[in-house]
Amino acid sequence: MLLDYLCRSSRRELFRAGGMLTALGLGLGHARASQAAYDLRHNIYTAIGVRPLINCKGTFTIISGSLTLPEVKRAMDEASRFYVHLDELMEAVGKRLAELTGAEWGIVTAGCAAALTHATAACIAGADPEKIQRLPDPRLKNEVIAPRYSRNVYDQAVRMLGVRIVEVSNKEELAAAINPRTALIMVLAGPGDRGPLGLDVIAEIARPRGVPILVDAAAERLTIPNLHLARGATMVAYSGGKCLRGPQCAGLLLGPKNLLQAAFLNSAPHHSFGRSMKVGKEEIMGMLAAVEAWVKRDHKAEWEEWESWLDHIAEQVRRVDGVETEIIQPESLSNNAPRLRIAWDGARLGIWGQAVERLLAEGDPRIVLAGSTGTAREPARSSVTIMPYMMSPGEHEIVAERLYAILSRPPKLSAPPLSREPVAQVSGQWDAHLEFVCGSADHVLIFEQQGAELVGTHRTETLTSDLRGWVEGDRIWFRSSHPFEGTRIQYEFEGRLTTDGMEGRVGLDEYGAAQWRAVRHRYGRPGGLVRPIKNI
Repeated sequence: MLLDYLCRSSRRELFRAGGMLTALGLGLGHARASQAAYDLRHNIYTAIGVRPLINCKGTFTIISGSLTLPEVKRAMDEASRFYVHLDELMEAVGKRLAELTGAEWGIVTAGCAAALTHATAACIAGADPEKIQRLPDPRLKNEVIAPRYSRNVYDQAVRMLGVRIVEVSNKEELAAAINPRTALIMVLAGPGDRGPLGLDVIAEIARPRGVPILVDAAAERLTIPNLHLARGATMVAYSGGKCLRGPQCAGLLLGPKNLLQAAFLNSAPHHSFGRSMKVGKEEIMGMLAAVEAWVKRDHKAEWEEWESWLDHIAEQVRRVDGVETEIIQPESLSNNAPRLRIAWDGARLGIWGQAVERLLAEGDPRIVLAGSTGTAREPARSSVTIMPYMMSPGEHEIVAERLYAILSRPPKLSAPPLSREPVAQVSGQWDAHLEFVCGSADHVLIFEQQGAELVGTHRTETLTSDLRGWVEGDRIWFRSSHPFEGTRIQYEFEGRLTTDGMEGRVGLDEYGAAQWRAVRHRYGRPGGLVRPIKNI
């Protein structure tokens, strides 16, 4: 199907699209204009049954991050036409990145998470071939300190080297945590690092002790001179495929030359722990082109363009009586752009925020928003949020038209009754079985029921957390959230009661979904009663 599509694309169409991209240069909106040359309904993705979308959410990898700059595409294309020695290439690119960013050195990695992994490996093994081969080895440095606010799902990029994350909450805990086993201190850039245990404070304690500080600034704007290095960070990592609009599978690591060269030795093409995180010559040159473009882009003009798009959308939706709008300015450098919040009384208009978000995501063309509030059960305080950061010119008109159409003439949606006496009582302990796409697990559910409302405990194979939900008629819904390291494992159960139990579907957030069924626990069997454990 793909080859058929490519063959059907005439040389004239390809030339016209390529000519448009070349002519755009570095002017206003050049970073997003490439999509304007293509049809959302007929393209290389629809040829295989995948529908592209209008991105009103931001630089999220799950919706493919950003659109690469025309200069990046050209650099990657030309880089693909030659053979080079990758050690020589990274040496030259490192020098040029230093000139562009003001950092001592730079390397290109296979995304920001890979940069975190390679930086950690460098702090543990350095450039010692024996230690590089031993990774992961708990007999080497095996602790990484992180402020509590810095714990996040990307911790795994560091933990995969076999280290233990040591959480600290204040200066005293940080000073006490540093020891000969400490490899580095990891800081997540954002509002937290401006607080009482911010980067400046951490640097005052860590620097005299010779402990490196690694800042994860994945979705941030690249600041020159670099803000984090100036505040005391040793290394800082960025995503290449977010605001820089470089290759989606590339990242950028800046810092001292010796540590970054060690990080490169701990990554591909070298046979090391990071060998699987390969970045090719095309991504390396594409990433360099993105940084070259970054220092020339008219960021003020881009911002003004985003605001003009939001103004247009706001003007259109305010034509609906009862709709209010507000421009929200960013508070951090991550996904750094203004946002538009559109609010209304869902009970009055007959449609709630989550329904609007779903209708746009399922519509034609697909439009993905930056969030919503308001449900069928609680529709009054409804809203949706628009992020223009990754939109292309002209898409704001499509978004405005679709939003106005839905809010002014909402489709008839059936909302479940707010309360109804359940036909069955589910209080007590249930044995649940989950069938994943691959594999299965046995969980325990304990319900306490008051009318239609459910509270209780959900125990997985290793974790325990509270659950909340409802039961009405033969329908049941509940969810739980289980803290684990720097992330949370989410479960959202929905299903129906049956004559011998309950069954349905459980949403697993980014990990898809599973089928589940549960039966009442039969006491007297091995295992006994599992008593609820409340989270602290």
